[in-house]
Amino acid sequence: MRLTTAQALVRWMVAQRSELLDGTRVPLFAGVFGIFGHGNVLGLGTALHAAGDDLPTWRGQNEQGMALAAVAYAKAMDRRQVMVATSSIGPGALNMVTAAGLAMANRLPVLFLPGDTFNGRGPDPVLQQVEHYDDPTTTANDAFRAVSRYYDRVTRPEQLLATLPQVARVLTDPADCGPVVLALPQDVQAEEFDFPVGMFAERVHRVPRPRPDREAVAEAVRLLRTARRPLLVAGGGARYSGAGPALLAFATAHGIPVVETPAGRTLVPHDHPLHGGALGIIGATSANTLAGEADVVLAVGTRLQDFTTASWTVFGAGATLVSVNAARFDAVKHAAHAVVGDARETLLELHGALDGWVVDPVWTARAAAERGAWDAHVDTLRAGATPDGSLSYAQVLGVVNDASTPSDYVIVSSGGFPGEIHGGWRTVVSGAVAGGDTASSATTVSPAGGVSGATMDLEYGFSCMGYEVCGPWGASIARARTHPDGVVTTLLGDGSYLMLNSELYSAAFAGHPFVAVVCDNGGYAVIHRLQTGQGAAGFNNLFDDARGPGAASGLRVDFAAHARALGASVEDVPAEGTLEDLRAAYLRAKEAAVSTRRPAVVVCRTHPSTWTEAGSWWEVGVPAGLSGRAAYEEHKPAQVRWLG
Repeated sequence: MRLTTAQALVRWMVAQRSELLDGTRVPLFAGVFGIFGHGNVLGLGTALHAAGDDLPTWRGQNEQGMALAAVAYAKAMDRRQVMVATSSIGPGALNMVTAAGLAMANRLPVLFLPGDTFNGRGPDPVLQQVEHYDDPTTTANDAFRAVSRYYDRVTRPEQLLATLPQVARVLTDPADCGPVVLALPQDVQAEEFDFPVGMFAERVHRVPRPRPDREAVAEAVRLLRTARRPLLVAGGGARYSGAGPALLAFATAHGIPVVETPAGRTLVPHDHPLHGGALGIIGATSANTLAGEADVVLAVGTRLQDFTTASWTVFGAGATLVSVNAARFDAVKHAAHAVVGDARETLLELHGALDGWVVDPVWTARAAAERGAWDAHVDTLRAGATPDGSLSYAQVLGVVNDASTPSDYVIVSSGGFPGEIHGGWRTVVSGAVAGGDTASSATTVSPAGGVSGATMDLEYGFSCMGYEVCGPWGASIARARTHPDGVVTTLLGDGSYLMLNSELYSAAFAGHPFVAVVCDNGGYAVIHRLQTGQGAAGFNNLFDDARGPGAASGLRVDFAAHARALGASVEDVPAEGTLEDLRAAYLRAKEAAVSTRRPAVVVCRTHPSTWTEAGSWWEVGVPAGLSGRAAYEEHKPAQVRWLG
């Protein structure tokens, strides 16, 4: 079949299929976010136009923003479907590098198709080309190499025959999953080749479930049987495996308390008797207390990043770590006993081998007791007043949490809200998602919409400002398919809104609704807290501490007017507004998003220094002479780097 490179690539994407957790077959590539320029408009753009509804293309306003939406789509679909992001060469391509970094850090699949300079070099140097004196093959797209799991520059049409199987492998592999970049030179996109017809036959890419090594399982069982105070840590890998029901059934059968990482949040119903809370710096004191006392930690699907481990001070020095992970790279970290395999299948095998083993009920009961004390603390924060009477982040979160259903979905990424939502959110799930009473019954649970049942995207691998405005666009597209009765809500501060807000218009234009709660706290308040909390002077974070006449004059942004101009409906809570005013505004915004099929924005004023804290330590570089140096010197020796 004689096709151009671009036509062949698009035709191949249309033919690829994936399977959701319930076995439903869906297109592997659900659509394309695109901004066209001279580097992609004629070759790839023409091919995409011909594909029509078979591969719908959505117009973005900013390349980074639309690519962040692509990442959020993949997470909402538990990595079972992928979006494509394409741009022209030069600045358009480089704008997508940040989104590739976010996908890389969070192990999420996205296919990036940046245009590239002419492979034949006939018109060199071309518009938007960067030239390297010693290497004419280097282009701006080489910046993607550090933030891509697989990178290739397509210099001949027939190269697709070798590279496309690798593209599909990386996008669907539970261990290697991450961003893929295919740089497409402008001339090569239009070159023709006689491609084999079989290349475009429908192909189903099932996400594999690798079983663990039997000896590794046996050793894990031996270690668990020695435990008096075991703890199960649920990570993002458990979510993507669809292991939530198996995980809860395993914990229930053996009486093991469960705590969650940011990527694993909302797998465990809040009121489950074994739920110990959210682990880490931005988590709950309850989970951190349990972690400090645990003698064997069973970490399932987590890379144990610093915010999860409180910079490796949350676990006791004598603890033993058993790490279940599809990626050996993650499983062997910190001298853990590595069990490499699919989370769900490994838990089922562990359960079978641990038949009859049950933890001391005194330790089992600690989960509910510790979490109850933490819940009481959060209740106080949600009901309490701030120094100036304005709203707090805890109160804003409580309003959204109280109004949420199991079909709703919430997104957070940067600033102060990760610290509120990780420790303070109370997950409500349907009975089907919660799972059965035994591990064997967990395999028969059919997840709603074909996805895991997780209702949160807490992007805390890259913590990218602006993701909170762009990500909901992609999540809204995904959740419209899996949970059409639900609403996506994003929570963010004024800093994130100002950093990247153009995709609010993209979502409004395309008819993809969500609710954005924008909290105006006068600048980059959470970094101001870190700065001043360590003894440094407030500088260049809050507007009041920044250079320029705007600080003295009180020059500020009218967020309500701005959001309205971008096509959103707006609820503007007055500066003196109460908690009930916010609650009413949020409910109206949810209704407006559904009825108008556009984003709805709630603007409120929040206190810049009232936060929820779990009291754990985070290692940051504190110079001598600042008051925070004493805490650094106290906690640094307590780091546990080797849990053998």
